[in-house]
Amino acid sequence: MANLVALTAANEALWKIAKILPSRQAEVEKVADRLCATEAKARYQAISSATGVPWFIIAVIHERESSQDFNSQLGQGDPLSQVSRHVPRGMGPYFNHPTDPPGQDAFYRCAVDVLKNSPPYAARWTDWTAGGSMTLLVTYNGTGYWFYHHYEPSPYDWGATDQEERGKYTADGQFSATAWDTQIGCAAMLKAMIVIDPTIKFAAAA
Repeated sequence: MANLVALTAANEALWKIAKILPSRQAEVEKVADRLCATEAKARYQAISSATGVPWFIIAVIHERESSQDFNSQLGQGDPLSQVSRHVPRGMGPYFNHPTDPPGQDAFYRCAVDVLKNSPPYAARWTDWTAGGSMTLLVTYNGTGYWFYHHYEPSPYDWGATDQEERGKYTADGQFSATAWDTQIGCAAMLKAMIVIDPTIKFAAAA
């Protein structure tokens, strides 16, 4: 727990200074527009109501794991209709049912299941400050960058910002010190989303 407290403090500080790289700005804004679109936001809000996880956190996880594919599992991007083979393994399958109320389709059931019942159990997380949110996202992806690679800012959070460093887990448990993560990180997406949708707010830091 003490290590997560330190990581949260570091993430809070990074959030305050991180900037989207100018060379990635247009790309990041395009993704943020998709994530904030009315229909997508409504789907994320329904999941948020069932789990307590802020809708914008669900949105950036969805983008990182499957490029916002609503036919893929939230946890790792595997097909909804199959048992997942990637971490978290053994989730699903999930299907649409004729009796589903609006907004509670296969993706909804998958997302609620993942957030409640697979590590890091995001539905149990309570620190939705900027630092706490970034820590949950890193914990969701893995804390190896921080604990095993000299406190490196995880590209899962900081990709496409001026805080990103070289080094990437190219597969589960496989780290390359020379790889560069070209995906947009959660912080960059959230910073662009806040400009589009000012209702997005983190909890106040203590």
